[in-house]
Amino acid sequence: MPLEVYLNVAIGGVLTGLVYGLMALGLSVIFGVVRVVNFAHGEMMTVAMFLAVVLCTALHVDPLVLLVPIAAVLFVFGYALQRGLINVFITRPEHSQFLLLVALAIIITNTLLIIFGPDARTVETAYGFDSFQFGGIIVDAAKAYAGAAAILFAAALFVFFRFTLIGKAIRAGADNHTGALVVGLDVKRLYALTFGLGAACVGAAGTMMTLLVDATPLLGPSYTLLAFVIVITGGLGSMPGALIGGVLIGLTEALAGLLFTPSAKSMFAFAILVLVLLFRPQGILGKRLA
Repeated sequence: MPLEVYLNVAIGGVLTGLVYGLMALGLSVIFGVVRVVNFAHGEMMTVAMFLAVVLCTALHVDPLVLLVPIAAVLFVFGYALQRGLINVFITRPEHSQFLLLVALAIIITNTLLIIFGPDARTVETAYGFDSFQFGGIIVDAAKAYAGAAAILFAAALFVFFRFTLIGKAIRAGADNHTGALVVGLDVKRLYALTFGLGAACVGAAGTMMTLLVDATPLLGPSYTLLAFVIVITGGLGSMPGALIGGVLIGLTEALAGLLFTPSAKSMFAFAILVLVLLFRPQGILGKRLA
């Protein structure tokens, strides 16, 4: 096959990987600060996808217009969930947290099945079949817009954590929980804000994912698993690592689907995970434990 074919597929994989990375970024932020593994992560993204489908159909607007509003809705949901329920389980054994969030994932999936049924839902856009051409390189417009939006949203999150007082307080609480309490920080509120921000990432990623795949209630578990693969590959708790892991997994899936069969995509994604665990168990950008 011509080189342009490989380049086209690789670029599409990278753009899809940026959306994957934003999804995984939410999981990484939550774990890095709250030290809770969100086993309902993919299910929350599925909720965002269905919100986008319903609102796009009802309001006749583009999914990208709804990116911030849906992210805000998921932020409120995540904040309330952490503040009202998960905070109670913070000091409990890890298996209790696991059971809580798995139960939440099952509730979300079955609620979506009851409301929408098992059929796939899609969003139609004016640029659904458009593309940008640069010589022999053809870039799908929907993937380009989704990837660009993912970069902008992730950059805004980086700026928030790096330069705002609340962002610095959250980082302080993540670095030293006891020290944060000593200086008077409301750690429980900071945890709720962090979970809300992680959920907002999921909301933004889910909105953009409607440009790439159809929404079905049963997507949640596969995206939760994919988020874990990406976060572990990039490094637990590392925000840049989540994006790099997402791009790597998206590129791997795209090339595997071209060179072998589409059904082999997951196999190669897990092969990357195995290699990372063998040769760099802390992840690409993770810190080695002493």
